[in-house]
Amino acid sequence: MTIDLLVHNCSVLVRGDDGVYSTLPNHDIHITGGRISAIAPTQPVAQLDARAVVAADGLLATPGLINTHAHTPMVLFRGIAEDVSVNRWFNEFIWPVESNLTAEDVYWGMLLGLVEMIEAGVTTVADHYFFMDEAARAVSEAGARALLGWAVFASQGYAALDATAAWVERWQGGAGGRIRTWMAPHAPYTCDDDFLRATVAHARRLGVGIHIHAAEDPAQTASSLAKRGVTPIQVLEQTGILELPTLIAHGCGILPEDVELLRAYGGHVGVAHCPKTYLKLASGLTPIRPLQGAGVAIGLGSDGAASNNTLNIWESLRLMALTQKFTANDPEVMPLHAALDIAFTGSATAIGMAGALGRLAPGYLADIALIDLSGAHNQPLHSIPAALVYSMQAADVRTVIVDGKVVMQDRTLRTLDKAEIIAQVNRSMARLAQRVPERRIQVYNP
Repeated sequence: MTIDLLVHNCSVLVRGDDGVYSTLPNHDIHITGGRISAIAPTQPVAQLDARAVVAADGLLATPGLINTHAHTPMVLFRGIAEDVSVNRWFNEFIWPVESNLTAEDVYWGMLLGLVEMIEAGVTTVADHYFFMDEAARAVSEAGARALLGWAVFASQGYAALDATAAWVERWQGGAGGRIRTWMAPHAPYTCDDDFLRATVAHARRLGVGIHIHAAEDPAQTASSLAKRGVTPIQVLEQTGILELPTLIAHGCGILPEDVELLRAYGGHVGVAHCPKTYLKLASGLTPIRPLQGAGVAIGLGSDGAASNNTLNIWESLRLMALTQKFTANDPEVMPLHAALDIAFTGSATAIGMAGALGRLAPGYLADIALIDLSGAHNQPLHSIPAALVYSMQAADVRTVIVDGKVVMQDRTLRTLDKAEIIAQVNRSMARLAQRVPERRIQVYNP
């Protein structure tokens, strides 16, 4: 059989059925039709029928990382809202400056974020933002994979919700299947119950899931209980959202009773954990271990760069492992293999792509990062899992493959013009940074 792309002579990170990660040295990865067709001991290239070859001597192949919750075009506002409370972050900074956005801004911001993610080995992003036709166009051009949702507020009215549903239908399966689309109501505190039920009706009709912020921090949950007598997670159940594939962003305010409620939906509900944002905004942490115990998938996310400053999922991985140990006061909590499993299989499950992403194995989509662990900060290399979790840097990623196609090779982007993208974004900086509170797109009052 002809091999479309041969990744030649790498070490391959593989997951055992027991969840333990190990490496296969001196192996080839055969890619055919966008999927891994074989992983086999290295053979001379001349003995294989391959249309294209990526030399990977000395490199480690890992699954491409998955960013399970981002507002990628918010790279446009990186560093604009620092050292402020959540309330001020929304009302005085982010929601005012987001009123400046145009569709073209979102296009260039999405491209800049995709550059950053590809350079860090992130091959898939679950994105939740505005002007998503332009975001989808950027993903298509970059060669990346994405689960996209057009964020909508109840204050925009049902016509806006209908328009986002039409967009979901328009872009579903776009970019040769690399783009999937879900409905994306913003949150229970910005979308009333009838609006959420209407969202569910659209999602059922279209056969898609829902990506939504909920119980983002303990204060939101306390406010919901005080005003309504129910938690945000209970609102998701009462409005029918949890009956569908659901990706919950953050969940730092999820209570023990919410965990038990979610147990019944664990097979199709995931939670995106974005620890750097939580540390910066002092909003708590997702209760990872209780949720996993209830069968709910946990994925790693960055959130937007306005609260995270980077889209580096390796950083999210490291912070997750460290904060879990610290809050439990137990260094044995979140061991290496469990942390990697969240980064790879957990994140794939959270976005509804278990069995397709998150592992290097025959039949899986060929989304691969090739990593150079020879740098001084990784040496001596006693443990590859330890290096991946605790010491490697995003710049250690050398080559990135998505859907069997090379999008970055030896740190050179193959699909995007980084210099032009940065120049285009910088031309808009002054306009985008103008803050007029009366023009904010919403008022944060959960």
